[in-house]
Order: sequence, then C-alpha cells, then structure tokens
Amino acid sequence: MEKPTKILSDEHQNILKVINAILKECDGLQAGKPLDSNFFAKVIDFIRNYADKFHHAKEEDILFVELCKDTVLMHCNPVEQMLHEHDLGRNFVKDTEDALKDGITEKVIENARGYAYLLQDHIFKEDNILYPMADQALNQSIQDLMINKFQEAEAKRFNPGVKEKYISLAEEFKNR
Repeated sequence: MEKPTKILSDEHQNILKVINAILKECDGLQAGKPLDSNFFAKVIDFIRNYADKFHHAKEEDILFVELCKDTVLMHCNPVEQMLHEHDLGRNFVKDTEDALKDGITEKVIENARGYAYLLQDHIFKEDNILYPMADQALNQSIQDLMINKFQEAEAKRFNPGVKEKYISLAEEFKNR
C-alpha cells in the first residue's frame, strides 16, 4: 500500500512546478517585464487552495497530529518548525497579494521570491528529513488510517475535478 508521505511528496512536485514559474516570472520582472497581475492571481489561487487548503491541511490536520502523539518515538520532532514555516509562507502570500493590489513590483518580487525560497527549503526538509522519520515512527496500521483520512479530507475540501484543475494549472506553469 502507498505511504501517506509518498502522497505528500508527490504533491510537493506540483508545488515545485509553480515555485519554479514564480522564480522565472520574478527574473523577468527584474529584467523589465511588466507586472502580470493575472499570473500572480493564478499563483495565489494555487497556493491558497492546492498548497495550503489541500496539501498543508493534510500535513497539519493528519500527519503532524499523528507525529505529536505521546506514543510516537522520534529522536526529535520538527513539527513545530514545519508549522512555523507554513505560517511564514502564508504571510509571504498575503504580502505578495497586497503588493500586487498596490502595483508595487519590487514588493511583489521580494515576497514572491521569499515564498519560493522558503518553500524550496521547506519541501527539501520534509521530503528528506521529516517524511523518512515519519515512515520509521508510524506503524503500517496508522499509515493506512492516515491514507483513509487523506481521502476523506480531499473529498471534504474539494468538489470533484478541483484537484485536477490545480494539477493542470501546475503543468501549465511548468511549461510557461
């Protein structure tokens, strides 16, 4: 059976496609390209709905809850740091949106890059440190239960076709 951490790591790949598009767009802005409000509106929509509501919710409401139970033994628990980084990311997105509304290109670049760099580092830590720790610390029955909870969370948060919409958007950004 598939591991919950594999599902989350696969979702990271979609998020990284958007991160790369953000960085490329910021490079263009710095080279004098005009601010593309539509691009950043789509990015913010993707981040808020796919990365945060869909992906981070599974981490925060399911994986992190399991990892913080007294019965789970790990040599250290990085969950508090991961939660802090999720909040930092939300702040970067809000500040990007505010700068976009005000038409301040430099602030859009600063906050969009801040988000992108934070998430690149964050995803690296989760994929290479946290998830392997979780795979070791959580027994198969807990992991099976988590998969079921992931499916329930997806069904509750997204109408049919919405997940696919965001995956298609990530592909569109990848080819941008």
